[in-house]
Amino acid sequence: MSTTRRDFIRFVVAGSITAGCPIDLSLLAVGSEPVQVDGDHYLVCHQIRDGHRFAHPPATRKYDVVIVGGGVSGLTSAYLLRDEDFLLLEKEPHWGGNSYEEEYNGALYSTGGAFVDGEESAINLSKEIGLPQLPVDNWDGSIINGEFVPDTWGDGLDHLPYPQHTRDSFKRFRESMLAIDLEKREVELDSVPLRKFLEGYAPEVKQWWDTFGPSNWGAASEETAAGLVVDVVQTTAGANRKDRRTTWPGGLGAISKRLSEVLHLHQDRMLLNAETVAVVPQKHGVNVTFSRNGKLETVAAKGVIMATPKFITARIVEGMPQTQRTAISQIHYIPYPVVNLIYDRPVFNLGYDTWCPGNIFTDITVADWVVRNQSGYKQKYNILTCYTPMRREERSTLLTEDGCRRVAGKVLRDFQKLSPNNNVDPVEVRIYRRGHPMYMALPGNYKHVLPVARQPMERIFFANTDSEGPVSTTAGGIDAAHRAVKEYTVGTNATLHTT
Repeated sequence: MSTTRRDFIRFVVAGSITAGCPIDLSLLAVGSEPVQVDGDHYLVCHQIRDGHRFAHPPATRKYDVVIVGGGVSGLTSAYLLRDEDFLLLEKEPHWGGNSYEEEYNGALYSTGGAFVDGEESAINLSKEIGLPQLPVDNWDGSIINGEFVPDTWGDGLDHLPYPQHTRDSFKRFRESMLAIDLEKREVELDSVPLRKFLEGYAPEVKQWWDTFGPSNWGAASEETAAGLVVDVVQTTAGANRKDRRTTWPGGLGAISKRLSEVLHLHQDRMLLNAETVAVVPQKHGVNVTFSRNGKLETVAAKGVIMATPKFITARIVEGMPQTQRTAISQIHYIPYPVVNLIYDRPVFNLGYDTWCPGNIFTDITVADWVVRNQSGYKQKYNILTCYTPMRREERSTLLTEDGCRRVAGKVLRDFQKLSPNNNVDPVEVRIYRRGHPMYMALPGNYKHVLPVARQPMERIFFANTDSEGPVSTTAGGIDAAHRAVKEYTVGTNATLHTT
């Protein structure tokens, strides 16, 4: 193969596949090009998935509460229970789960969640820990046929680079969504797929939502609960619309980072690289067995908060009711890598979150959007976060470094094709592989499946972003932590801090 421009670009692969992949472990032996890798902690998880039974050593210490999972939900739980004798276990070498803050030579960017959309729980928590959110104040644009169209579902509908009949189709769809009484039809619309509401419209309308859906709730129109789109249109295109979104240059990973800093005084009870393999109810408590530094250890607790994805939870919690296991089996997750293109010059600064139908990635966010106009700020690096949700059957691609590099290369290729101005080489491309970060908002999940999946056991309580719904969000993870902590305190008379 001849040498190309791309051969001189540094590619970095990071992030975990996490448990539950329906992939044969032999795939891990596949050769690949030498690429820097960080944080690929999934071997123990795959053993759990494959039914391996780990030994359960006797408990060596007792805690008030063990929190399993160090993403935003687990960190929030620890923060609320910081006066308790807690133990927080996280299998990765960093806090934040799938959404943590990264930097390149001091420039911050996101590896996951991008913004908060007016949710009070997330905003209040941010303020309390000294991290006030900054306003986005920019309606989403789109790049279509090489043209950037600002405010897609507002004034942008008059400027879409399509024939007039296609623009009219977009407008008719918007008006039909605005006319729906979402409150009265909430249960019905949660159970009906969006595709039924797209019949009779131009195929470009479907293409746009098939781009938006996987990025936001893990599903295209065939599998999306229709109520989600009705809510989005009424919020972003209604008469009283207001962009309520706020964020930070490091995305919502900034919240996780700040929480870990606030909890620094308790660092002896916050263990990274600790993979939980069993949670076993006892007569008067719960035993938790985890692997760390190649050794198994068991601790006892009055109660346990599982701030892990439900498909992992169901594999390690013993004694779970069958109805709950059945509900969890109905929750599906997509692989969702995130690719950051790092430039040392301005390349794209037209909008905060821009949709790109017809490409391998769905949308682009500009990392420093909320600080770019602050007095004295000068953009040294233009870091673009490309969200790249994948189909479930593509998950095996992320297991190898070579597969990840191919995905990142395709993202760069598609981005450079969007506009002649984009045909610039970045100084670095970073891909964060995430095997199961987002549950799919399938019809019926929000009202019927999630409430059963999160039902507390006697001394085991369930948090994580896949507990609340209808969409997997940072705010949902925080809400889940508040609920699980309250359930725990009722059963154990614990000390609860409120935000």
